[in-house]
Amino acid sequence: MRITFLLPRDDLAGGTRVVATYARLLQDRGHQVLVVSNVPARRSIREVWRLVRQHNWDALHQCYRPRPGHVALSGVPMRKLERHRPIVASDLPDADVVVATWWETARWMHQLPDSKGRRVHLIQDYETWFDEATNRQVRDTLRLPNCKIAISYSLRQTLRDHVGPLDINVVPNAVDGTHFDAPRRQRHSRPRVGFIYGSSQRKAADRYHAAIALARRSVPGLEVMAFGSESPKPDCPLPPDTRYIQFPAQTDIPGLYAQCDVWLFASRIDSFGLPILEAMACRTPVIGVPVGAAPELLQQGGGVLLSGTSDEDVLCREMAAAIVRLCRMPAEQWQAMSDAAYEQSHGYGWQDAAALFEGLLQQAGSGTD
Repeated sequence: MRITFLLPRDDLAGGTRVVATYARLLQDRGHQVLVVSNVPARRSIREVWRLVRQHNWDALHQCYRPRPGHVALSGVPMRKLERHRPIVASDLPDADVVVATWWETARWMHQLPDSKGRRVHLIQDYETWFDEATNRQVRDTLRLPNCKIAISYSLRQTLRDHVGPLDINVVPNAVDGTHFDAPRRQRHSRPRVGFIYGSSQRKAADRYHAAIALARRSVPGLEVMAFGSESPKPDCPLPPDTRYIQFPAQTDIPGLYAQCDVWLFASRIDSFGLPILEAMACRTPVIGVPVGAAPELLQQGGGVLLSGTSDEDVLCREMAAAIVRLCRMPAEQWQAMSDAAYEQSHGYGWQDAAALFEGLLQQAGSGTD
């Protein structure tokens, strides 16, 4: 098949990693794959000066010397637009299937002629983070006629709860078990927790800070490791004495997960939560809130699923108590949880997901969706 993916931008986000992975695996299966990517809008002089005043050097670097994203790193053929604008028919080759990967790209896809391919919407989140007028556009976009594929069963249910009785297939995300892997190990004598840092509210760095502070009252020697793509912000600090790795090499990330005895997942909004699977694949149990696919991933023995209370203080106390429990539980009990995390995450991989995804694309391409 000739398959074209429509991407809002090529970056190092988890959703972009998913697109790059599918594109590469479909190419390996003999399909002709192209990713057509929009580019970020140019920042105004006023915005640039605001970043300078905030000393936000990471954002400024991305303005003028952007780092390569997951698609560029994958080696899959990619075509970038010359400037920020909608993707239109003249940007695309004729194809059998065209796959939108973000709500805006799905709206652009709806305007394409049939020669550009049967329409498939890979839904990676319920993307209502904007003003109400834009959120209505998001919901209207989800109702457009196409083959819909969600990345988790919980996301499908969320979409149906908020948008209506949509016909949505599910192909759960997976983990590359050849990359995210670690040998069996014992818990450290000085326990260590880890998390991914981000300064936005949705990444919940404040929750990690509060929960770790509480846990250290009972486990004073608790070590903390975090990594991310941002410099820590003064108004969103890391816990004291955190070892922080900014922009780790992709080859180093499995080792970072494996250095921890417990991985924390506290995002307020997340479509799936790939770090949960990645940490589990590296034999690290996860303590997580019931967001994204966490309920599906953490109820089978490889971690602890928190209650999901809306009370921030209670949630942080729950996370702290779970940290203390995993740090103090008998070594053989932690080992069993580590083994369960590994076995679950390695029982379903990207090759399995790609086979399911390929089957749905073939159905769409043949007009049987």
